[in-house]
Amino acid sequence: MLNNIKAAWRLLRRLSGDDAYERYLEHFARHHNVDCLHACDRPLSKKDFFKQWQDEKWHGVKRCC
Repeated sequence: MLNNIKAAWRLLRRLSGDDAYERYLEHFARHHNVDCLHACDRPLSKKDFFKQWQDEKWHGVKRCC
């Protein structure tokens, strides 16, 4: 029963986007070189990540006509 509740909670977090930063960090650790000291090689802070996420979501034309 507890496993079903945990699975439902993970699904809810995924669908709502609440786990987006955690997934971003996992992706960054797997696919980017974190040994370099360049700014572009470091993950975004949580604040910067969500700012960029919101900017991409709401800026630009988002209509069909």
